[in-house]
Amino acid sequence: MKSKDVQESNRGIESLYRINSLVGETEDPHDALTIILDEMVRVFRASSASVALIHPDTRELRIEASSGIPSEVRDFPLKLGVGVTGWVALHGEPLLVNDTRKESRYVALRESVLSELAVPMEDKGRVIGVLNLDSEEPDRFSGEDVMLLRLLTREATRAIQQLWSMRQLRTTARQMETLLKVGRSIVSKKELSTVLDAISTSTQDLIDSRFAAIFLLDEAGEFLELHSIKGDGWDGPYQEKLALNDSSVGTAIRHHRQVEVLDLPRTEEHHFVPVVQKFGLISMLATPLTFEDRGIGVLCAYTDSQHRFNNDEKKVMAGLASLGAVAIENSRLYRRIFETEESLNRNDKLTTLGLLSAEIAHEIRNPLTVMQLLFKSIDFDFEEEDPRSEDIRIIGEKISQLEDIVGRVLDFGKSGDGMRGRFKVESIVHETLQLVRMKLFQADVRLVYTPSAESAEQKVNVNKGQIQQALLNLIINAVDAMPKGGEIRIRVDPDGSDRVRISVADTGCGIAPEIGNRIFESFLTGRENGSGLGLSIAKRIIRSHRGDIHLAWTGREGTCFEIWLPIEKPGR
Repeated sequence: MKSKDVQESNRGIESLYRINSLVGETEDPHDALTIILDEMVRVFRASSASVALIHPDTRELRIEASSGIPSEVRDFPLKLGVGVTGWVALHGEPLLVNDTRKESRYVALRESVLSELAVPMEDKGRVIGVLNLDSEEPDRFSGEDVMLLRLLTREATRAIQQLWSMRQLRTTARQMETLLKVGRSIVSKKELSTVLDAISTSTQDLIDSRFAAIFLLDEAGEFLELHSIKGDGWDGPYQEKLALNDSSVGTAIRHHRQVEVLDLPRTEEHHFVPVVQKFGLISMLATPLTFEDRGIGVLCAYTDSQHRFNNDEKKVMAGLASLGAVAIENSRLYRRIFETEESLNRNDKLTTLGLLSAEIAHEIRNPLTVMQLLFKSIDFDFEEEDPRSEDIRIIGEKISQLEDIVGRVLDFGKSGDGMRGRFKVESIVHETLQLVRMKLFQADVRLVYTPSAESAEQKVNVNKGQIQQALLNLIINAVDAMPKGGEIRIRVDPDGSDRVRISVADTGCGIAPEIGNRIFESFLTGRENGSGLGLSIAKRIIRSHRGDIHLAWTGREGTCFEIWLPIEKPGR
């Protein structure tokens, strides 16, 4: 017995020495486990060996490393308490099975295995896995083998834990280094969309998530709107708007804390339902984006397997969210500064234009007065049915209108209400079309004018010349948008009981999307020879008459503008 004890002791010391020496040659925990298992097979003359670890989220046992076990068996998961391995993991005690054919707890994954020895792997009193030895012979292992395997497993676990800790430290260091690089990168970006996409992409890289998304709080602070989404296999636009009480995403910003959801399909989540279903997303970590103690949005990471985010991952997400919030606010501040600068430039231009206009108006007034006097002195005696009679009347009216314009420029501060009158909408539109009929003919543009029966007698209290100026601007813009000819469609019809609508549509090239929402700004133009003043002047004219003008639609089929004016009620 003493000789056998000495032999067992020597075998144990030799194995410990070999394990420590071999493990010291690698920095990878998986490689170290494989080395240990190869040594176990040799020492105990086993057929195969394996290490199964308990998954922290699913609480299932999965083989992490093996020696002599086929791949189809390695991928088979076991629940705690099931089989010899599951029993040892559940009870934290070793189990020796001399004949698997007589053991009810044995789950036969391989019929050739006739004896098995399993011992728990423990860390600080907690079972983290099981080390198994298998043999194709019955009664292969003894009680002494149990004791020796426990000793070797304890030392092997300690060595592996050290490697795991080292790898975790290296991973954390890499994440911190990457986080610093990402921080410098995103903070330097100016465009908000670029900043958001960079944050989403960095989230995927830092914590190995399948999807990443950013929701930003709207101006009213009532909803979270999706602004960026990145993911493997993502191939299209997606819009989502969440009330703060509708999901865990809203909880993150309401309570200023990270929120973790382990199983999205089985919880009452109201966001990303089509995306979750299509890509099989399971777990989520939502991290609030906070700037100066004020929530501005939420950064979300999604995985396609059940995953419990560890403290390091949560810290990395919190750090990225902090840097991201600063970058988002910087981008917004840059945008406001840029818009303010643009506004100041426009105001400078308008001031200069006002001075220039006054000077020009002063120079124009004298020759215009001469033209008016000469025009009135000429006797245009045409027959009543001669169309030139109408032309002469319009010319005289337009000279008077020019004089009014010059007067308004020189006397800018005075109200123009005194020059208003009650006019039929139909007559204003008809006279405007008379003015541009030659231009339409020369540009090969067909006019389709559709007055409605309801609007035939409707009147508006306006400065007729100004309204015609606004209409002329729209019609001339439409002609310019159709250099090869086309069609202009003008409709006049009631819009409710107290307004009349005038729509001007063309079949031109449309308005560029990047300027569509700013089309009425001064000096904004999509044409090389445009001044950018026509539409802004038209809007000011219509607004001064208690009406409005807007871009109804635009695209490859053309563009349509609509004007509303208040109807003058009878008896006023």
